[in-house]
Amino acid sequence: MTKKQRKKSAKKDSQLVIRINGEERDEFVSLCEALDTSAAREIRKCIRQFVSKHKN
Repeated sequence: MTKKQRKKSAKKDSQLVIRINGEERDEFVSLCEALDTSAAREIRKCIRQFVSKHKN
């Protein structure tokens, strides 16, 4: 896969809306900031791991 193909396939063009407890959200966001990452990046990583684990 070329760099251009990877870039195109990695395009973020959808949203997933979830409802969580406000305190949990705030704690998660604070931890992400302390670890110099973003909440969105960590959630995407979790989704990728989950999908990979549960694929056929």
